[in-house]
This record gives sequence, C-alpha cells and structure tokens, in this order.
Amino acid sequence: MNAPDLLRAPAAGAIGTLLVERGVLQPEAIARVIEHQRSSGQPFGEAAIGLGLIKRADLDAVLGVQFGYGHLGAAEAPLARELVAVLKPTSRVAEDLRALRSQLLLRWFSGDVRQRVLAVTSARARDGRSFVAANLAVVFAQQGQRTLLIDADLRHPALGRLFHMPHSAGLAGVLSGRVGYEVIEPVGGLPGLHVLPAGAAPPNPQELIGRRAFGELLDHAVQSYDVVLIDTPAAETCADALLIAARAGAAMLVARRHRSRLRSVGELARQLRDAGAAVVGSMMNQP
Repeated sequence: MNAPDLLRAPAAGAIGTLLVERGVLQPEAIARVIEHQRSSGQPFGEAAIGLGLIKRADLDAVLGVQFGYGHLGAAEAPLARELVAVLKPTSRVAEDLRALRSQLLLRWFSGDVRQRVLAVTSARARDGRSFVAANLAVVFAQQGQRTLLIDADLRHPALGRLFHMPHSAGLAGVLSGRVGYEVIEPVGGLPGLHVLPAGAAPPNPQELIGRRAFGELLDHAVQSYDVVLIDTPAAETCADALLIAARAGAAMLVARRHRSRLRSVGELARQLRDAGAAVVGSMMNQP
C-alpha cells in the first residue's frame, strides 16, 4: 500500500489527510498510526499524539478545519498569546467563554437588530476587559455568528496588538471622516470574525465617540453582523464607556477577582442603567 492509498484508508480519514497536508505528519507514518489506533481503540488523532508524532495543538488545528470551527496554531497566526479561544480552544478559560456566550445569546443576542450590539466595560483599568471582549468575539465567530469587534478605547487601545493590526486607521479614522468602513479587517483563519481597531490615538477621543458618525457605524454594523462587541475604556478613567454603552443599548461588566472593588462595580452598573444601557451579564476574571 503506497502513501496515497494510506491517506484514503478509512481509519485515517480526513484527520490523517489534513495532518499530512499541514506538514505535521509524514505520509509514511500513517500505517504506524493506524496500527496503534487499532490496538489502542483510540481515534486517529489521539493515536498519533500517543506515538509522539504530532502535538495536541496540531490536532486542535485540524479539528477546527474539519468542523469549520476556525482555529490557528501559534506558529501560523501573528496573534497574541492572550487569544486563548484561538490558541487553546480546549482550555478551561475557553470553555468558560463559551458558557458566557450561551448566556448572552439567551439574554441579549436574540436576532433582533436592536439587540446586536454589546459594550464590554469595566470599572478599572487592567481588569481584563479587552481580553474578554477579544476572546468572546472569537467564540461567537466559532459558532457561526457574523461577528464584529470594535476597539472603542481610543485612549489605551489593545485589540490592534492582540490581532496584529497595528497600522490600521481604525475607528478614529472612521469617526474623523478620513477613511470608510473598508478599514474593518477580517481575521484570517477565523471565518466570520472582523475587527475594527482603534487606530491612532486622537487628542479628542470623547468628542469623536459623541459624533453622529459613531451611531452611523453601529447602524451599518447591525445590518452586516449578527454580533457587535465594543471594547471600551475603563469607566473610572473617563466618561467614554457610559457614552458607548448608551449608544450600544447594553453592556456587560468585567471584574477581576481579588482586585475589583464590589462598590465600584455596583456603582458602574447603576451608572450604566441611568445612561439607558441594559446590564445583561458579567464575568469575573482570574487574578
């Protein structure tokens, strides 16, 4: 049996073919994996890992391709290690994010165009707000929702770094009228996910957010996407977050365990409601 025959063997199936196509498994190793698979009763990919021929990340990547899940290995994508939903999709953190996604689908993202936008907020800086927003966008896209992630933190943006889009004119360019919606960028390897980075830091961030152009952007977004997530500045540093949440219509609170003050989080929730934004969920980050 030659290598092409081995690739067509039922036991190897699509997983073996994808592993070979990606260059992480040699065609001549197929027979060895099949033999181990039959003796161990394991699936093909697990058998290949057991033999030390591939890594867990290799199997995760091809499973993502096989099931249309969207997954990139660390060596393939210029993405930051914080994007655990991409680089470690089987981790506990990724599973927690998927659970949060399910809750938000029940509580807010009902399909109604008036409930497609959600601001991700926190009371304090370094509470993990951008981490949650970015990974939440990934898991929505992995489930098949057309997802747009907007970095509206024009003071200390993070999403351009996380998704390796540091030179985009971004949201600041759109709101100032210098560029159009063509600066919204797809994320390679993650079908359905688009990102609008913040762009260059402007001298007047709150004035830009308050312009009609921001509302027009959201009107465009809800017609083009199922889920629109907006990363905001920390609420304690400026009023931008309240303004953004009011435009979005809803917000999710992010807090950090052993760091966030309960009083500050409660006060932010009250301010959001007073601004007309529904508080539809919360997430507690680990230290």
